[in-house]
Amino acid sequence: QVQVVESGGGLVQAGGSLRLSCAASGRTFSSYAVGWFRQAPGKEREFVAGISRGGGSTAYTDSAKGRFTISRDNAKMTVYLQMNSLKPEDTAVYYCAASVAPVATPSSRYNYWGQGTQVTVSS
Repeated sequence: QVQVVESGGGLVQAGGSLRLSCAASGRTFSSYAVGWFRQAPGKEREFVAGISRGGGSTAYTDSAKGRFTISRDNAKMTVYLQMNSLKPEDTAVYYCAASVAPVATPSSRYNYWGQGTQVTVSS
């Protein structure tokens, strides 16, 4: 079992940047793949980015490619999502989730979820 907590959300103008953090505790963090998801009002929760247990493999949704970067520091038990060139369409609650299985896009594959952090991008 592992617990994850997101932080770093906030209000930013279009074109700005935010760095989200997902801090873990409870078990060996390197045993878990981690994904970032987001959910906007009226929309389904969607996969944004994911990273493998060792950090050797990453995946991004098309809209995030070239703008977002996921990384992890297992020694610090933290996963980061660097978000650059933010757009109003990025506005959503962002969730960090850990999986005992390899990184995957379906939210059902993730076992442990954080509380979410709000990201609001103004036009």
